[in-house]
Amino acid sequence: MARLGDLIEQIRGVSYKPEDVHNSLDNESIILLRANNIKDGKLNFDEVVFVGKEKVNEKQILKKGDILICASSGSKELVGKAAFVENDLPMTFGAFCKVARPKKENKKYIGHFFNSPFYREKISNSSAGANINNIRNEHIDELQIEYPSLEEQEKISNILDEVNEFISCRKEQLAKLDELVKARFVEMFGDPVQNPMGWKIETLKKNTTKIGSGATPKGGKESYHTEGITLIRSMNVHDGRFEYKDLAHIADEQAKQLDNVTVEENDVFINITGASVARSCIVPKCILPARVNQHVAIVRCISSKLNPIFTNRMFLNKNFKDKLLDIGESGGATRQAITKQQLETLAVILPPIELQNQFAAFVEQTEKTKAEVQKSLNELEILKKSLMQKYFG
Repeated sequence: MARLGDLIEQIRGVSYKPEDVHNSLDNESIILLRANNIKDGKLNFDEVVFVGKEKVNEKQILKKGDILICASSGSKELVGKAAFVENDLPMTFGAFCKVARPKKENKKYIGHFFNSPFYREKISNSSAGANINNIRNEHIDELQIEYPSLEEQEKISNILDEVNEFISCRKEQLAKLDELVKARFVEMFGDPVQNPMGWKIETLKKNTTKIGSGATPKGGKESYHTEGITLIRSMNVHDGRFEYKDLAHIADEQAKQLDNVTVEENDVFINITGASVARSCIVPKCILPARVNQHVAIVRCISSKLNPIFTNRMFLNKNFKDKLLDIGESGGATRQAITKQQLETLAVILPPIELQNQFAAFVEQTEKTKAEVQKSLNELEILKKSLMQKYFG
């Protein structure tokens, strides 16, 4: 075992004011990374800012082997998250971050430690603040790390690197399969808003047997059960997928009060209020019987006119999604919302049902492939967690 403070140097981030920010990267500025640029143990270069070089000292330039850490955050979920810096970068980092710079030997091994469950648990328990969670230097310095021979460190790092590479590959496969479905939709049907292929257009109401949302049972969250009739909430409806986490259930008596929003197989869900407005997916059979609350609308298609898989993918098309979001913003209220009437009068394209069904069959086959890839990804994630536990405690 070794004390982490004996193996690393901690470097504070750059403090800057709004007037120190440049509009773009130029000879007088440098890219500055913040906590949002740390994602899944890697650096993400979306939404960077540029600050004057005069604000930065030489130590605050990112070097190969550095570990960039979110040191302050209002959320314990975020504080402590870290990313390994693979190469020297002409970039710096903000005051809510810090860098752990390994002093010697296998820097990658220490980088893996900073993404271990052991580290995250210890940091989450240590950080504290009145309004913000903070990591002080001693929180990191006093951590104990298993520190085997350099040869063993290299072996462990190579194993974890290989597992991470497989995980990245699976995630990339899933992303490409999603893009494939989006591209096939446009190839077969074109832009559903501009309708360059000249498909027939009608209102959604004319092509559905039901459009409607439910309500929250009396008593709210306190009345939910661990089993019973499923209650679908907006947190369960994501773009193209159903999220099972925190799935709520209600008793038969509560469900009877929501019989007008009984969910049926092949219903399309669409969120109609709040920040998740316009997210949509198709009901999974395994959650039935079910009801929806007031934040989720059921769209039940007439099967001879609209295929539900086609309908859901139309809702997810970027231009159509933008149209739905515009509708959600149009009320002028502080909370985004799409009304039942707005859904009913929504103009949708109506390609021949045979073509819709052909597209749906393609989507279903792609989803089977995605399920296999996801299963492999889940197994790799479990393996990684097991290895992290083995190597770092």
